[in-house]
Amino acid sequence: MNSSQKQLDLDLVILATLEQAPLYGLEIIKEVQERTNGALAFKEGSLYPALHRLVKLGWVLTEWQPSTTGGAPRKYYQLSDSGISALKKKKLEWNTIRNALDSLITSMIGV
Repeated sequence: MNSSQKQLDLDLVILATLEQAPLYGLEIIKEVQERTNGALAFKEGSLYPALHRLVKLGWVLTEWQPSTTGGAPRKYYQLSDSGISALKKKKLEWNTIRNALDSLITSMIGV
């Protein structure tokens, strides 16, 4: 998988994770791991540059909120209207790729 494909996949993962509710960084990582039963895991070093890029694109908005545990305020990330549109487009792209791979694999194994 080339770097642009990995970026597309990470963007899709982040946008889809933020679809339900605003989350702060470590919550995003935890949510992805939980929703995928650990199959998808990435580190902060991948997440934060991707979030920064998505904010620059205008797909993700940020807001500082007080910590629920009494610690320092946390930066929460949420989808913007253009982020919702981008997510819809990326889901369509993903479904096209998934369907193509399913067809290819099925034809190769005769199932």
